[in-house]
Amino acid sequence: MEAWPRTEEEALAVQDVLRSRMVFEDEPAWPATVAGLDVAYSDDDQRLAAAIVVLNTSDLTVADTAVVRGVPAFPYVPGLFAFREVPALLDALERLTVRPEVLICDGHGLAHPRRFGLAAHLGVLTDLPSFGVGKTRLVGDWEPVGEPRGSRSALVDAGETVGAVLRTQAGVKPVFVSVGHRIGLDRACELTLRLAPRYRLPETTRVADRACRDLLS
Repeated sequence: MEAWPRTEEEALAVQDVLRSRMVFEDEPAWPATVAGLDVAYSDDDQRLAAAIVVLNTSDLTVADTAVVRGVPAFPYVPGLFAFREVPALLDALERLTVRPEVLICDGHGLAHPRRFGLAAHLGVLTDLPSFGVGKTRLVGDWEPVGEPRGSRSALVDAGETVGAVLRTQAGVKPVFVSVGHRIGLDRACELTLRLAPRYRLPETTRVADRACRDLLS
């Protein structure tokens, strides 16, 4: 990897270059494996733990796990949050013995002020299909979402559809799905529902969250 950006200006320039490489077309085959990615921070924000957990899509069993300790690689700057976490997540990805077919981030892809959130950043750098499932919105507005599981509404920012607001469980707050790279929004929503049979968040997010918090404790 080239030298990691040190300044906001350098990071913005890198974002512009990488954003031009985003692809929004689906892979033809349904993925056999998917990976959840998450990062936890220490109370003083000086340390982090990054986890990637690979699940078999068919039955949601764990196929592989990699966790690493590290430090944030960039200061906190709104819109550039991915630069804090990407190096640790790439380190964890290299430690896997099972190469996942899709990366699913606890965050956003296209639904980002500069249309290039963590899911897009990781997808372009690895050239793996990727998307984000956020607990809260970062940008955009939407019409009310129906109550049944699977209901969705377009997430629209500045007149552009940047994601979907998806109800994964009836009567539970929806999640925010946005594509990152080499995947379309319909496929991302379909996978999110497949990975969330019982809870609001997909199992990829739930198991990766536990793994990085356990490492940090």
